[in-house]
Amino acid sequence: MPKKLAVAILNWNGKNWLEKFLPSVVSFSQDADIYVIDNLSTDDSITFIQTHFPAVKIIKNTQNYGFAGGYNEGLKEIKNEYYCLLNSDVEVTENWTGPVLELFEKDASIAAIQPKILSFNHKTFFEFAGAAGGLIDNLGYPYCRGRVFDDVEEDKEQYDDETEIFWASGCSFFIRSKDFWEQKGFDERFFAHQEEIDLCWRLINSGRKIFYTGKSKVYHVGGGTLNKQSAQKTYLNIRNNLSMMLKNLPFPKLIGLIFFRLCLDGIAGIYFGFKNGFPHLWAVVRAHFGFYAQLPGTWKLRQNHQKIKFYQSKWLIFRYFLGGRK
Repeated sequence: MPKKLAVAILNWNGKNWLEKFLPSVVSFSQDADIYVIDNLSTDDSITFIQTHFPAVKIIKNTQNYGFAGGYNEGLKEIKNEYYCLLNSDVEVTENWTGPVLELFEKDASIAAIQPKILSFNHKTFFEFAGAAGGLIDNLGYPYCRGRVFDDVEEDKEQYDDETEIFWASGCSFFIRSKDFWEQKGFDERFFAHQEEIDLCWRLINSGRKIFYTGKSKVYHVGGGTLNKQSAQKTYLNIRNNLSMMLKNLPFPKLIGLIFFRLCLDGIAGIYFGFKNGFPHLWAVVRAHFGFYAQLPGTWKLRQNHQKIKFYQSKWLIFRYFLGGRK
């Protein structure tokens, strides 16, 4: 019989990460079945796991499906009640799963939960990808408690609470398997980046809750596949964010907000070009055309109900860049 929780690590040529972080997962996840979903790696990741961690179950995908498709394919083989989708560059801590499972058992309306995510390289600071729980502003820009754009806070126990959030980070993403499959998993067209925000938004639109617990913590390296300076990451973030808004925004807000965001992206592209070079400017242009290419399929995926108020903050980009509010 499977345990209630399955920890699923997606791997693509990540033997170095597995060597470093799989031992902590095995040591501190006694209440879980542990899986590695492999996206057709060409290194010796599989041999390493089979030799050193024979109790870890391996699921072999037939190609590199990216983050979204890789999990959608691999999780079909996992029958546990709860999933934890865990990045391979995450160090977990003792009893990291306990508070999450308690929260699930206490409130049946909670679909997904995120622990506190701290930086592996700067242990007293929050980590960019998730920090203390994801939120979104009225223009569709994701941010976190403990991280706004590139600025992160030091952890001074200010977020040791348990509270409802808008999105849970994909680097340590707990979700009920029932909710995952009722939403048909991640949008595979995203490939990687913001697919977890899109899934959480769909869950909220369907009446489910997303939560954060500061009673559980993990340490994340970040940038294990695409670092923050990658033009490809710029492309994926902008394209996927626009498609996510088209899919999930309430109709009265849709047209004006999408148009405004396209204009802001143009300004951002010029800024990225000066700051990081022409590839980042071109990434914004490619992202817009990628969004247009996806538009007919995205429209078909709109649900029947969207929340009228979907945001926790207003005009974040202006307050941050023009007002100096960090």
